[in-house]
Amino acid sequence: MAVPRRRQCPTRTRKRRANIKLHASPTVACEECGQPKLRHRVCPSCGTYKKVVYRSKA
Repeated sequence: MAVPRRRQCPTRTRKRRANIKLHASPTVACEECGQPKLRHRVCPSCGTYKKVVYRSKA
């Protein structure tokens, strides 16, 4: 089994991990009500997706 000759130093590990970060979820405006929603999802406020109502507007 292969074994590394020596461990990576902490600086090298931190440099690699510096580019791993969370990004904000991309949101778009709903076509019906204009509220922000996730792409390709039913709108949580009005319940429509591609101009089809999937739940009643309460």
